Amino acid sequence: MNANQLQDFLASSLANPHYLPPINHSLPDGTQIQVWNTGVMCIEPLAPANIDLVLSCGIHGNETAPIELCVRLLNDIVSGRLHCRQRLLLIFGNLAAINLSVREVNTNLNRLFSGAHGLKGYVQTQLKAGAMANEQDKEPERAAWLEHYVTRFYQQRACGQVERRHYDLHTAIRPSQYPQFVIYPFTHGAPFHKKQLAFLCHSGVNTILLAHGPTTTFSYFSAHQWEAHAFTVELGKVHPFGENDASQVAALEHNLARLLQNPDWQPPQLDIAHMRVFKVQQEIVKKSERFCFHFSDEVANFHTFSPGTILAEDGKQQWRVGEKPQAVVFPNAKVALQQRAALMVEVTELKGDMLI
Repeated sequence: MNANQLQDFLASSLANPHYLPPINHSLPDGTQIQVWNTGVMCIEPLAPANIDLVLSCGIHGNETAPIELCVRLLNDIVSGRLHCRQRLLLIFGNLAAINLSVREVNTNLNRLFSGAHGLKGYVQTQLKAGAMANEQDKEPERAAWLEHYVTRFYQQRACGQVERRHYDLHTAIRPSQYPQFVIYPFTHGAPFHKKQLAFLCHSGVNTILLAHGPTTTFSYFSAHQWEAHAFTVELGKVHPFGENDASQVAALEHNLARLLQNPDWQPPQLDIAHMRVFKVQQEIVKKSERFCFHFSDEVANFHTFSPGTILAEDGKQQWRVGEKPQAVVFPNAKVALQQRAALMVEVTELKGDMLI
């Protein structure tokens, strides 16, 4: 695979959504580029610095702005415009869904991690057999493989020697009062990291949603399983390829390039006053096909409802706002049964021993 082919890595992956054979390529500065499989590329500098970074996109196939961002970064690395000095694992997630321009083919890939794919031992069995995912490229199989590749990447250097990060890049179905926001995975009581929040805030992502419990998302897998500073990063609303405004993600893209190229670079110190922080107060779960919201499909993320407002119902069950105003995030009545249809959140603060 030559430099031109590397720049067409996404196109090659989409043309072969089930499997690409491993390929190695050396850049003039000694950086090793290793294709581990379709949509999965590891970039290894000759003398890697102090961060092992996983950058994932396309976990939902119609979320194109993060895919375009990652392609631009890859092209800059391959062309030599960006000299990558950190280890980088670049993942284009649900290739079958990207090909169809849909969020998912059968199952929401971002609900299948931390073993939720139900394929215990699957990857090891396939590796021993010399096989890969089947012709349908089902989401559970893809989740199992992505877990395997993240594990392989992080295991190559001990956690105490390096800082592990994972930015899982998304766009939302609906518009948002705060177009760019981040979900900070549940920390199990551990404090939140000012340095990580400073990077996000300086990258234009200054709205933080604190997760309220363990989940089966990709970012939680990296955070909980591998002690990575991992985040689900929402970068605006879903648009088709070619219709995204790159200026909306320019700050994040610029800072990712600085992070990769200059190990000594640090964002300005965090100013908590510049952050909006929310915590989850209730989770609305769709339990039957009778489920419906009591608000319009036009309601944006972080729209605030007054105390007592009826939000949704499912048969005899109703969800209402509590004693304080609550904002809605990720409302989607079309999710599968037993999946989250919305989160209701309240404004909160990070202070004292909640931060390190």
